[in-house]
Order: sequence, then C-alpha cells, then structure tokens
Amino acid sequence: MPYQPNPTRYQEMTYRRCGRSGLKLPALSLGLWHNFGGVDVLENGRAILRRAFDRGITHFDLANNYGPPPGSAETNFGRILREDFAAHRDELIISSKAGYTMWDGPYGDWGSKKYLVSSLDQSLKRMGLEYVDIFYHHRPDPNTPLAETMAALDLLVRQGKALYVGLSNYRPAEAAEAFRILRELGTPCLIHQPKYSMFERWVEGGLLDLLGEEGVGCIPFSPLAQGLLTNKYLNGIPEDSRVAKGVGFLKESNLTPERLSQVRHLNELAITRNQSLAQMALSWLLKDERVTSVLIGASKPEQLDDSLRCLENLAFSAEELAGIEEVLRG
Repeated sequence: MPYQPNPTRYQEMTYRRCGRSGLKLPALSLGLWHNFGGVDVLENGRAILRRAFDRGITHFDLANNYGPPPGSAETNFGRILREDFAAHRDELIISSKAGYTMWDGPYGDWGSKKYLVSSLDQSLKRMGLEYVDIFYHHRPDPNTPLAETMAALDLLVRQGKALYVGLSNYRPAEAAEAFRILRELGTPCLIHQPKYSMFERWVEGGLLDLLGEEGVGCIPFSPLAQGLLTNKYLNGIPEDSRVAKGVGFLKESNLTPERLSQVRHLNELAITRNQSLAQMALSWLLKDERVTSVLIGASKPEQLDDSLRCLENLAFSAEELAGIEEVLRG
C-alpha cells in the first residue's frame, strides 16, 4: 500500500526559527549517519523515515560519506524519497555535507572548490535531487584558503544546487571569519553543526555566543555521546553494544568508573523528571534558545518515538540544572 503520511503530523512537532533566517526546523531532526547504509536493512530505514515524517520531523541530515559504504546512505535515502516522499519534497529539508575522505586521489577530501562542487554533484545524483536545502562544509581544511572554501559554498547556492549553506566542526575563531566571508559574498551562513552534549561542551567556550550574535542557527550532533547518555551502559557494557563489538567512535577506554558513575547519577536525576536519561539529555540541549534543532539517530521507529518524548518536558528548574552541573563536575 502506498505510504500515506499522518495528516496531523504538523500539530505534534515544535518548530524553531533558524537564527535570523526565514527557515524553521523541527526541534528534533533525523540524522542518517548510521543505520541507512548499504550494510543495513532498507525496509528498516524506510520505516524510520516514515515514522519521523509522521511525527513532524521534516529535516533529514546526510553527508557524502555516510554508509557504509560511503555514499550508500544517500543512495538508499534517494530510493525511499522517490518511492515514498516524492509528493512531499517541498515539505522536507534535506541536507548533505562534504569535507571528509570520499574518493581516491587529491580531489576527494577536505575543502577545495574542486572537491566541494564535485561532491555535491555526486550527492544530488545519488539522491535524485535537483538541489539540497542545506549544504555544509563538514570540517575546516587547514591547507585550503578559507576564502576558496566559502566561495565554493556561495557558488553552489548561485548555481541553484543548494538553498542554504552551513558549517560543521568549526571552532569559534575560524567560524567567525567564515561567517564574515560568506556575508560579504551575499550568502550568509544559515547554521552550524557542532558536536555538543552534556559530556562535550566546548561550544560553550565562545561558539554558542558567536552564533547568537551572528544570528546563525545551531544543530548539535552526537547529543547522546554515542550512547553514553542512555540507559545502555548503566550496568556495564552489553554484549550486543557497539563498544563490545569495537564498532564506532565510543571505546571501552571511555567507559571509566568515574564516567559510568556520572551516567548513573544523571539517570537518577532524569527519573525525578519522569524522563529517561536520553530524553533528559536532549531536553538539556533544547533548553537553550540558540539551539535550533538537535540531530538524533535511530535504529528502529520505537527508538525515535522514545527520543521525541523529550519534547514533553523541556523546562528545567534551577535546582535541576544545579544538580546536573554538580554531577558533571565529578
């Protein structure tokens, strides 16, 4: 049976304005970093995307190298988009990125105009799109002039291949300079995507203030610290976890007794808020009005539903915030 979206989907979701732009994003956006590659089950990815849209998530975040293998997440997304969402393209915000290794040779990585233009052309073909809504430079390139990288982003907007541009993983000083260049080119930066969670707070050292001053949105990734800020590791390392299998960025060495103690104490605080630890971690990010949206992942539709319940309780008392800070200080 053809997919029919939930007719009340827009009544359930909170949408936030992205900086000073005219664009609004859902409070939670779906990232396709994991679980949508060629090694994954396509129908599970389809079920997650359907559930996301049914719940009012309109923003799907990809990158050229998402998979594995690299590129396969965009290919799979393109197929599902064509088969299930073709009639709803104008209701969607689709983003992609380039900045990490994608193909062999000197032109398949970093931040040259050659790489960025070629990469987006490839991404559009994989997804079957004429344009993406947001195109990011995925990480700073220390060996390419920043002016060249920003000129490439500006060019792609002028070519009609992207509506907006964003940055990811840029530190405050380089972000400020990139914002200045883009503004002078006439293509202001829409949004910045940093790694940000209760356990990863470098953005509070100037970046969030900069984004607020510049009117640039913020969309944190890895909000659950690769699964640490969930109930998964409350009682040790499960055999079926990514840590136990040695897959992903979270390593067993990260799970120190001190860190696990923090996780357990944070979980106790979450229970007093009638939330899971994951829900509290997402709410904690969304409490800041400079955060436009938070990128979540999901391995199944039910996991997505669980994350969305964070929106039922976004307010924190001064006592709750103080309690969280006390735990995080160790």
